[in-house]
Amino acid sequence: MSFDHLGLAPELLAAVRSEGYTIPTPVQDQAIPLVLAGRDVLAGAQTGTGKTAAFVLPILQRLGATPARPDRRRATRAPIRVLVLTPTRELALQVEDSVRTYGRGTRIRSLAIYGGVGFEPQARALRAGPDIVVATPGRLLDHHRQRTIDLSAVEVLVLDEADRMLDMGFIRDIRTILGLLPAARQNLLFSATFSDDIRRLADGLLRNPATVQVTPRNTPTALVRQLVIPVDRERKRELLSTLVRSGRIDQALVFMRTKHGASRLADQLVRDGIAAAPIHGNRSQSQRVRALADFKAGRTAVLVATDLAARGIDIESLPHVVNFELPMVAEDYVHRIGRTGRAGVDGDAISFVCVDERGLLREIEGLLRRPIPTEIVPGFEPDPTIRPEAIGRRADRGRPMPGRGAPAHGATGRGVPGRGMPRHDGFRRPPTIQRHAPHRGQPQRPGTGIGIGRQPIALPGERLSGAASGPRPV
Repeated sequence: MSFDHLGLAPELLAAVRSEGYTIPTPVQDQAIPLVLAGRDVLAGAQTGTGKTAAFVLPILQRLGATPARPDRRRATRAPIRVLVLTPTRELALQVEDSVRTYGRGTRIRSLAIYGGVGFEPQARALRAGPDIVVATPGRLLDHHRQRTIDLSAVEVLVLDEADRMLDMGFIRDIRTILGLLPAARQNLLFSATFSDDIRRLADGLLRNPATVQVTPRNTPTALVRQLVIPVDRERKRELLSTLVRSGRIDQALVFMRTKHGASRLADQLVRDGIAAAPIHGNRSQSQRVRALADFKAGRTAVLVATDLAARGIDIESLPHVVNFELPMVAEDYVHRIGRTGRAGVDGDAISFVCVDERGLLREIEGLLRRPIPTEIVPGFEPDPTIRPEAIGRRADRGRPMPGRGAPAHGATGRGVPGRGMPRHDGFRRPPTIQRHAPHRGQPQRPGTGIGIGRQPIALPGERLSGAASGPRPV
């Protein structure tokens, strides 16, 4: 079924067609009519299901069809009518780029605000009066404290990737922001998972919501072929190099647990003659942009990333995800492999599993409720005499690997006390580990924020795609 039956305006349908999309995804098919009708919506949809267009398209239509509410206090400036909160700056850029792409036939103006870049240019852009603001919570509250933003006329609030925002410790900021908004508004909450915390947030935020659930909780897309390759811990890099050189892996996003590990692996791959680059919070913005551009142009075969740095990566036809190291939290496995198998194109998720990680693999398979197929690569058969080592205690070239209770920067803690992580935009850590963090008013150590870039991400006006052709869903 085409987009025509969803009730979208001709200019929006034309924008969708110009992007090559003809068939709505399930979340778009269900959510767009509900948002157009003004309903609050609780939507369960993983990254890659087309959820951004599911709220951007109907919001653009509603803004175009209804005038802004009168604001006697700010007669000379157009009010902010829509606020979209995202956990990372990369996702903020991606969403705002979608607003520009689909709204180019309208007069609706949008702006993304996020940390890690200059404050004053964003303040000037806010004074111009955008209709839609896409923001990370920390920078949004900075603008509120400096009185450079007024949220008193917001008509629609969107919480995108709400589960990740809670995992990253944004719950207090979210509650503060909710107190700045008018009570009469439409609320849309999108989350890959419906944890108890998400349910509690939804209960306090949404009014008589319609529920959209297109993917069962913690279920990877059927387009992802999963495979486990057992290998000794010291031979993982050699195995990866062999698979790339042989052509079995052409372009891949490779996951590590730490920023240090990601940089070291990328350097080793380069010494092996493989074009590789790291993507993590210690890299400068220019380094990340260059790495992404090289990946998009095919000059780089491998991007090595941490979990936080990779959040928001949106590559339409990424052929491979490689778990060089399994995540410490099983749910993060689903988020990782969701980077491939998108937009109707198959992808492969390959996990290198050493003897130390067998317990982590059991947790992942328990979450998926099924075993993952295993393949032994000739020449890389695991040595049965090697004894397992505790991941949290094993030295990583002189630096400890994150363990269950002592995470390093870049480890994913999913909001568990004692296993938290720095907020991506460098302001403060979650309250669960506040005792280790500086006061909000004190400067944060350099490099503790996630920084710009995680993807072949949605840099404005860019889309990474592979060789797939033909009609595809948004």
